[in-house]
Amino acid sequence: MDELRDAHDELAEFYAERLAGLLDGMPIERALLDLFCELTLAAGLGREVADVGCGTGRLLPYLAGRGVAPRGVDLAPGMIEVARRDNPGFPYEVGDVRALPFADASLAGVVCWYSLIFLPPEARDSAFGELGRVVKPGGYLACAFKDGDGTRRRAGRSVGVEFDAYWLSAAEMLTRLEAAGFTLVFQGGRPPEGTELVPQGYLIVRRPPLR
Repeated sequence: MDELRDAHDELAEFYAERLAGLLDGMPIERALLDLFCELTLAAGLGREVADVGCGTGRLLPYLAGRGVAPRGVDLAPGMIEVARRDNPGFPYEVGDVRALPFADASLAGVVCWYSLIFLPPEARDSAFGELGRVVKPGGYLACAFKDGDGTRRRAGRSVGVEFDAYWLSAAEMLTRLEAAGFTLVFQGGRPPEGTELVPQGYLIVRRPPLR
């Protein structure tokens, strides 16, 4: 995933400008994050959650405003640098979803916001397994993704930086999360809007609590 890391290093400032304030005009996405935070707090497993693939850190202030204690991790050092500058006050670190820098069962929840759409086939088992490893039993994971057919495509051409993207279907996303030890809590989606090419998918899943 070196190409992906290097491309997102180059795109960090572009994303910072393009995505700033985007969540304000996305009520469905806000509602999903609100539900994730409410469920996480109600589970009583603590407040610490991680935004895996946090990019510029744009979600962390919103999550913190809903009562959880977010931290960010991203593959691209350039993204982490921008996150610390534009959305300060949170712990950030460079990390790979295939080997997350968290102890087993150490997080009350995880958010993956359009960050799993870049996983090549050979990275998926380890990445989804890591998500299951770091979430406490009874904890939640929320993800947003482009609901496609899994075809490899080249992204970024319009901004002069190319990298692979894979838009997995909601069915495959859920199957992989279930294989990682999660159970479905909520599934939703919406049709494409504006320049979007495919529907957008949303999942909240939970690791079963200990009996």
